[in-house]
Amino acid sequence: MKELFLNIKQALGRAWWVKISTKSPACVYFFGPFVSEAEALAAEPGYVDDLKEEGAADMTVEVLRCKQPSELTVFDEAADAANPSKPVALSGQI
Repeated sequence: MKELFLNIKQALGRAWWVKISTKSPACVYFFGPFVSEAEALAAEPGYVDDLKEEGAADMTVEVLRCKQPSELTVFDEAADAANPSKPVALSGQI
């Protein structure tokens, strides 16, 4: 039943996502979807910890209600060229 509810929220662009932007490497990660803001907030620390373990630094975290992003991991090669590092390859649950 929860999956059906989540699918409906996704279709309407009302699902919740955790967006984590890092400066090193220069990436934006989307994790989700989640049925509620509380569910997304509860999952956030695990994603932050995983990224830190992979060497990501200088993070900004947002919890958003939106449609599913077209890409779950966006690596900004131009911004990262000035500060080269190995990109972190993680993606959210779908």
